[in-house]
Amino acid sequence: MTKPGLDATDIRILSAVQKHGQLSKTRLAEIVNLSPTPCWARLARLKAAGYIIGFRADIALEKVVDFTQVIVTVSLTHHRKADFDRFEAMIRGMDEITECVATGGGMDYVMHVFTPSLAGFQNLMDALLSADIGIDRYMTYIATRRIKSQPPNVGKLIARDAK
Repeated sequence: MTKPGLDATDIRILSAVQKHGQLSKTRLAEIVNLSPTPCWARLARLKAAGYIIGFRADIALEKVVDFTQVIVTVSLTHHRKADFDRFEAMIRGMDEITECVATGGGMDYVMHVFTPSLAGFQNLMDALLSADIGIDRYMTYIATRRIKSQPPNVGKLIARDAK
């Protein structure tokens, strides 16, 4: 369901900045098919309302540095709110962990970890295990190459929901 307060023009603006990042007022207006001033005002409203939480560049990391990417699934020993809170607070403070998703089912979390080497990854896991944050077991999967990585297409999600 489309959230209240968003119309088709707002969705086009969100889709444009999601796909292209920061754009000039003129370029965004061209993409959205709206005159620049109202388009820019809508963008400011969407930012103020929290629909846009930031802009960043996608870096071709493999061209910059050698690294090891590991996908890690984690199961906690106990499943009380305090256990989840303690684990999540630790993870939020670790730059090497770029994504952590809480899941239902067999594992509690799936994490994406980037380190300079496999030894660096093992040091990170040793630190997590010795931090007493309730890890019962974990499984690691070494990523060999990235096939696809992109955010979900907001326009298509909303279009599918409207049907």
